[in-house]
Amino acid sequence: MSLARNTLVQSGLTLGSRVLGFARDLALSASFGQGALMDVWATALMLPNLFRRLFAEGAFAQAFVPIYGSVRETEGEEAAAEVASQAVSFIFAVVAGFCILMQIAMPWIMPWLLSAWKGDAVVMRTAVIATQLAMPYLACMTIASLLSGVLNTGGRFALTAAVPAFLNVCTLVPLIAGRFLTEDPTPILLAACLAVTVSGLVQAGLLWWGVSRLGVRVRLGMPRLSPTVKKALALAVPGALAGGAMQINSVVSQVLTGSDEGARSVLYNADRLYQLPLGLIGVAIGLALVPRLTRAFVSGDDEGGRRTLDDGFTLAMVFTLPAAAALFVIPFFIIDATVTRGAFTSEDAARTADALRQFAWGVPAFVLAKVLTPPFFARQDTRRPMIYAVTSVIFTVVVGSALFFILRSRGIDGVLGLAVATSLSAWLNVALLAGTLMRENVWRPSPSFLSRMGRVLAAVAIMGGVLFLAAWQYPLLSRLFLAKEIAVLVVCGVGAAVYGASLLLLRATSLRELKGVLRREPGGGAGVSLEP
Repeated sequence: MSLARNTLVQSGLTLGSRVLGFARDLALSASFGQGALMDVWATALMLPNLFRRLFAEGAFAQAFVPIYGSVRETEGEEAAAEVASQAVSFIFAVVAGFCILMQIAMPWIMPWLLSAWKGDAVVMRTAVIATQLAMPYLACMTIASLLSGVLNTGGRFALTAAVPAFLNVCTLVPLIAGRFLTEDPTPILLAACLAVTVSGLVQAGLLWWGVSRLGVRVRLGMPRLSPTVKKALALAVPGALAGGAMQINSVVSQVLTGSDEGARSVLYNADRLYQLPLGLIGVAIGLALVPRLTRAFVSGDDEGGRRTLDDGFTLAMVFTLPAAAALFVIPFFIIDATVTRGAFTSEDAARTADALRQFAWGVPAFVLAKVLTPPFFARQDTRRPMIYAVTSVIFTVVVGSALFFILRSRGIDGVLGLAVATSLSAWLNVALLAGTLMRENVWRPSPSFLSRMGRVLAAVAIMGGVLFLAAWQYPLLSRLFLAKEIAVLVVCGVGAAVYGASLLLLRATSLRELKGVLRREPGGGAGVSLEP
């Protein structure tokens, strides 16, 4: 299929998962607000979420695909299946051992992770049990990540994009049912954490079934550090770190907020919104790009590789820039209209909105990192992206820590400093990746590409002006449309319509091009270019 079509398949299924995730977060916020139990939930999900984003949402799979695909092309399906079996057996054993050690050590680790509540024995005990219940999800994601890579190499993207929805389905069940069974929120929280692990088992099982349907026999056996596994680890683990720089930065920020009551809840709620474009667009395009770029570089089609990367960059920014603008211009409108209810107050919404605005201008960089790392992965170069990722993480730790404590000392919310540092580090990572690709002439923006980007930015500016006026009249719009929930839907719909019309009027795209990129490719060729 064309790059755009593959991306839309991924994005459509991911959107369904994110809608369920949004429903889950509404239930969480209504039940726990922005206090101790919400901080416990965010802490319990911190490591599982990191592994889910590194593994299930593409970074590890992106790095594993070129290895598996190369063996498949040169040695055949059976040899490739053996590579996958050896890799999954070894990595699963390592991660399962790590999970057990973390569960045993959690009573001593938790006071460091959640230092704001270390004086409250009940909160600490609840946090330890909750994290222990959710921890096995990591091992499940290890299996799921490798099976996703096998499916993606075989051209099967739908199942890998669909299974993450089960995390939200499984956790929604105890959150909804528990409110009818008990008034105590603690058992509901613990049941939701257990449901996280159950969802991991379901996801891994469904992906295993999908791989079997593809005709690939992957087996779990005795872990063995074979030469093939060493090569896979040497490329895939740095690749996961490189592709997941933003996720690692997010965890670093959460650790730094452990001493501030409610701060981790702010980051959790902001995280769900600013990472939406990453999940819908960045991950989908990244997963679709790797197999195409691998084919182009293996066949020596450098021009085809550049054209594919241009298309990926353009497609990413056409959808990401308006989303980033909306998060920057109307963050309080979005959060207050959709999340404020129950224990989550308008004051909580205002604090979260301030942080979200500082994450918003980093959103394009978060997505671009997913577009700019595949050219390295396709050439089995994961070392340099990893170095750039580590550099951005160090930047976040140093600058984020400094801003966090400086702002707190002046009576300003320190979370804002972490948000600023995270966005700055994302742009640093993009600058390093793009600079390397242009220096090596792997990719260089063409004049037509730059012209198109200028017109897209103009369309975003027009839409941003409309959203600014809407945010200014938020109370009036809420009364006019009878409910703030309806008002935010109308405003977002109008903004999208204005943006689409502006794209067409400014000739940033055309109806013919939109039909062309969605057309299925005959024989899996290079696809329809987005360039005029």
